[in-house]
Amino acid sequence: MSEDPREPATPAAEAAEHGQESRIWRTGPIWMASDRRLARFVGRPVASFLRVEVAGGVVLLGAALIALLWANSPIADSYQQLWETEITLRVGAYELTEDLRHWVNDGLMALFFFVVGLEIKYEMVSGELRDPRSAAVPIIAAAGGMIVPAVIYLAFNAGGAGADGWGIPMATDIAFALGVLAMLGRRIPSPARVFLLTLAIVDDIGAITVIAVFYTDDLQLHWLALSAAGVVGVVLLRWVRVWSTYVYIIVGVFVWFAMFQSGVHATIAGVIMGLLTPAQPLLDQSQARAYARASIPDELTAAELRRYRFLLGESVPVAERLERGLHPWSSYVVLPIFALANAGIDLRGGVLGDALSSSVTLGVAMGLVVGKTVGITVTSWLAVRLKLGRLPTGTSWPTMVGLASVAGIGFTVSLFVTGLAFGEHGVVAADAKVGVLGGSIIAACVGAAILVFADGRKQPPDDGR
Repeated sequence: MSEDPREPATPAAEAAEHGQESRIWRTGPIWMASDRRLARFVGRPVASFLRVEVAGGVVLLGAALIALLWANSPIADSYQQLWETEITLRVGAYELTEDLRHWVNDGLMALFFFVVGLEIKYEMVSGELRDPRSAAVPIIAAAGGMIVPAVIYLAFNAGGAGADGWGIPMATDIAFALGVLAMLGRRIPSPARVFLLTLAIVDDIGAITVIAVFYTDDLQLHWLALSAAGVVGVVLLRWVRVWSTYVYIIVGVFVWFAMFQSGVHATIAGVIMGLLTPAQPLLDQSQARAYARASIPDELTAAELRRYRFLLGESVPVAERLERGLHPWSSYVVLPIFALANAGIDLRGGVLGDALSSSVTLGVAMGLVVGKTVGITVTSWLAVRLKLGRLPTGTSWPTMVGLASVAGIGFTVSLFVTGLAFGEHGVVAADAKVGVLGGSIIAACVGAAILVFADGRKQPPDDGR
């Protein structure tokens, strides 16, 4: 039987044959696959590093450590001077002046919460939150993981100067939590990772609701009405099937500005825009598959290339395109800058000793370490016991306890709520930040230890080897 004289298949063709087109599309610039020194020694190693799940957590941790060292160094004054630098934005007759820290917290963090909104939208349309039975346990567990930490915090601080900080230990830092699981490698079954991700996303929904309802003062109703009008505009754009990313960016900036002026925290605009971003492609799967299988001539005109590029692009939902493009910026730029701006706690002059005896510090730390573990574990057990849902496949109860403890890593959102509750400065704010940092570190270490212990108790599978 004679061999087929055709040319060898290209990597792209082989990937398409095995249903791996998306992997090819995500490989980045073409020069990255070249043999140039820049690609071999810089481009590909950096790209490989960024693809590792733990990378986001490592960069975030590095930024937090730099902030702590800087704020406690001989040049600590320069840290505060940098973040207190005022920047003014003028648009026509409107003028907005904020210091650099507030631009990060109110502006850049809106991008982070926009990505969170996109992730929530994906989970609701295609992920775990679509199936009520699969989503029941993480949703119920997330509720327990928010209520119990808040109750523990109030047990230490009810009626005191720190009572407003009850929302601080409710949050879970997705980047750090998944980073811990990534460092444990194959010990953690994939369904357990999905469980923690779903729980953290529901946690984010709860934290966002708390921010919008309980940490918003001095509402300006006319600005809130303008913000609502912008949201209605997004709905109308979707209704008339306008998929242009640039149009949504312009409307999104308007919604953010109006919400900022209204008194509602501007990051809520990011979440709303993420949830409203279209999650359906212009071309459905059958159309995209038909175009993918169509024979393409060896030579294409510029117009034909533009057409095929358009068709490929429009077969991917706007929400997925935006999430794919913005997620690295959120993980490796926005969150590290936020940590650099907010984690710089001055621990000199006995501040650390005072914080360790503070009810605010103890309430936050105990809420994150004990409250999360107890709240998530107990409510998960109740949900399974009442047959409202089931445990993730291949996950034991010791593993669930470890996951619950890892969910006590509050860091990013907890620091964010600290700023809303107590401002950026002052003794109470410093005590809360010490509690966030200390509690998150303890939760990470305890959770990792429990997960390693749980893995050690497993019987090795009998696979014949």
